[in-house]
Amino acid sequence: MNDRYDAGHGGDDDQYQLVGYDEYGRPVYQQVPQQQPHQQPYDPYGQQTQQTQQGYGYDPYAGQYPTQGYDPYDTGQQAPVPSYDPYGGAPGGAPAAPYDPYGQAATSAQQPRVAEQTAYIPQQAGPAETGEPDGRGRSEGSERDYHTGQFAFVEEPDGDSEDVIDWLNFTENRTERREEAKRRARSRLVALVVVLALVAVGGVGYLWYAGKLPGLSSSSDSGKGTGTSAAAQNRDVIVVHLHNTKGGGTSTALLVDNTTTKQGTTVLLPNSLALTDDDGTTTTLAKSVDDDGSSGTRDAIDTVLGTQIQGTWRLDTPYLQNLVDLVGNIDVDTNTDVPDPAAKKKGTAPLVHKGKDQTLSGKTAVAYATYRASGEAQNAQLERFGQVMQAVLRKLSSDAGAATTTVQTLAQILDPSLTDKDLGTFLAKLADLAKGGDYKTALLPVQADGTLSAQASDSVVKDVLGGTAKSPDQDAAVRVSVQNASGVKDNTEKARVVLLNGGFTFLEGGTASGTQAASKVVYADAADKENATEVAKTLGLPTSAVSKGRTTSNANVSVVLGQNYKPSS
Repeated sequence: MNDRYDAGHGGDDDQYQLVGYDEYGRPVYQQVPQQQPHQQPYDPYGQQTQQTQQGYGYDPYAGQYPTQGYDPYDTGQQAPVPSYDPYGGAPGGAPAAPYDPYGQAATSAQQPRVAEQTAYIPQQAGPAETGEPDGRGRSEGSERDYHTGQFAFVEEPDGDSEDVIDWLNFTENRTERREEAKRRARSRLVALVVVLALVAVGGVGYLWYAGKLPGLSSSSDSGKGTGTSAAAQNRDVIVVHLHNTKGGGTSTALLVDNTTTKQGTTVLLPNSLALTDDDGTTTTLAKSVDDDGSSGTRDAIDTVLGTQIQGTWRLDTPYLQNLVDLVGNIDVDTNTDVPDPAAKKKGTAPLVHKGKDQTLSGKTAVAYATYRASGEAQNAQLERFGQVMQAVLRKLSSDAGAATTTVQTLAQILDPSLTDKDLGTFLAKLADLAKGGDYKTALLPVQADGTLSAQASDSVVKDVLGGTAKSPDQDAAVRVSVQNASGVKDNTEKARVVLLNGGFTFLEGGTASGTQAASKVVYADAADKENATEVAKTLGLPTSAVSKGRTTSNANVSVVLGQNYKPSS
């Protein structure tokens, strides 16, 4: 049997007695004195019941431990420990001293010290009592004094706690990093989707603008690569008339800047183009330029082509020569040799040679632009004029200020509606297009009678000019061309009034170089014979004057007024 067990159960050699358990559940023993029948009560809190006597025992709250005693788990030393009475009674049935839960005994009762009583109490090493009233220990008869160091184990985390905190911090940081990475990935994805959407919309918009979307473009689309119809496109148009001051005659072209399609065009207008004056008289472009001047011709062109011309540029041949010299000569692919008009002998070298990339000065450029060989149609000379104009634009400055200076240097007298700055800025834009290859020259197709053909209406008037052809209607009235050979200037105007009043369309045929005795009324088509007879009667001419023959290009009936013409009063 266990000796300690026997000691707690009253054996003959009993030396120890079980008196209780400490806060850890371990048994506490005390030595049983043989000479005393009763034991000092045991105070589990290690406090004395006497104020004047210092006890020995374990105080779990004060952190004070006896310097003597036997610890069965540590040193094995013995120390006198007062007996413990859980009910507060004194040994031997003596009245118990009042109990102080904070470890102080009442001052009114004292217990004798039993030095020989010892107990086996599990203890921990702690600071010894100083015995001084001001020390950290407990002096005799004083209250307990605690310090923060005694509870350091509560505030200071051990190594395991730090590891746990570090792990929690690591886990939290890693989670935050993952969430942040997810947020960045979502932001990148959203940005990528937005960029792709913008690219797709831009691509579709470009295809729509270029007219390349399936189902939106057709062969009849006059937008020429844009989603905007030809009529809705913005154009700046100026009409230029080249006056040959030496050889006579004029050449007319439209300079077109399509700001929507970024395309420039020179539209060549044949002199035979039929125009209608404000008073309803039908005439040709050449005669309109000579008779009506800039303003009347511009309005007549707008009416026939459905354009909106912003200004008229009269370019006499001396100014064209100066313009070419100012830009530093031009290069043209010439299509014919141009003889030198100043040459007195045959076989002299031509002034302009036929060939590619021929460099022309101001003088040779004018000679080439106005040259018309014997038997050539006027359109051949007109096309040469177009070549010279496009070559000049390629050499002209694309800067508006520099181009304006060039125009001002010419010292021209411009149409009031067109200033130097306006013309210089306009030409600079066309020069930029010509340098970039976005410039072309087109000839307006005109039929023999001066009206526009269906081809002209589609390819030039509609696509390039964005207008609608409004040539004089052939079925509206019989067109009558009148040439005055009577020697009386006023007879032309008198015949015009009579014909207009008779329901005919009057075409100016000019004045003959000489006089003629008898008047003539000529028709080309047999269907117009009756119309020719009616014209003779309206003018007061005999029907014998009517004959079949050749008429002017744009007239149903041609009339030559002779000296026998007597206008009605």
